[in-house]
Amino acid sequence: MLDPSWFWALFTIIAAAAQTVRNATQRGLTASLGTVGATHVRFLFGFPFALVFLVGVMIALDQSLPIPPLVYWPWVIDGALAQIAATALMLAAMNERSFVVVYAYIKTEPVQAALFGLLFLGDAVSPGTAAAILIATVGVVTMALKPETSSDLKATMMGLGSGAMLALSVVGFRGAILSLGLSSYVMAATFTLCIGLLMQAVLLSLYLWLRQPAVLASIMTAWRPSLFAGFMGALASQFWFLAFALATAASVRTLALVEVLFAQGISRFIFKQATTRRESFGILWIVIGVVMLLWTH
Repeated sequence: MLDPSWFWALFTIIAAAAQTVRNATQRGLTASLGTVGATHVRFLFGFPFALVFLVGVMIALDQSLPIPPLVYWPWVIDGALAQIAATALMLAAMNERSFVVVYAYIKTEPVQAALFGLLFLGDAVSPGTAAAILIATVGVVTMALKPETSSDLKATMMGLGSGAMLALSVVGFRGAILSLGLSSYVMAATFTLCIGLLMQAVLLSLYLWLRQPAVLASIMTAWRPSLFAGFMGALASQFWFLAFALATAASVRTLALVEVLFAQGISRFIFKQATTRRESFGILWIVIGVVMLLWTH
């Protein structure tokens, strides 16, 4: 039987796997909805499933909805807005020729999450965990950066900025979950997921309605394929939030780098794309970092 202290690791791996599927589904929607539309699907169609999760938790635990304290709202607003900002930076990066470089810098998120977690939540990082975070991050950067890829200041700033927003987002959501002070981390995580997705769905729907109403109409037309993407997005977020309730943002997001391994596996075994020596070297560093993280936790 799995030790409950390891639940955060199990939740993180499940979330990373679900997110890999969600990303693949969203890529399929990009052709018809565009990048912004396909991105909005995760919030708009994810929210109803998050509500179902919340009702299920209420019934299973026989608990009513919590009443959030005032301190809860700055945390959850930070989480929701920072995640939107991170997405916007990534979308802008897709228009850059050096997107691979940007992606590499985005994946510095675990390092930044460790810094922000310590600064805002007092989440201390042991020397062993810090080493694991750095090693795994080096692995991802090694996989993403190609020798012939040129960098520039704009790409660097966009990548680091997106990674910083992602780090602030996960720290914000963890802060919101902890600030509820509930005895059930499942209720705290699920309630916060619903609040966060509601904010994001409303804000992005309003943006599209004002700026790109045709995209919003296209999303409504493509509701059938969007449902699966929304479900996988909500499922991934549900397990991310459960993990954030039990472990530091830095630990969760470092272990989340196994998503890169899942994506590499899909590329290798489904699309029959060969793995280069550089990618193999990066995978080795990621595996070493993840093993160290679990060993020191």
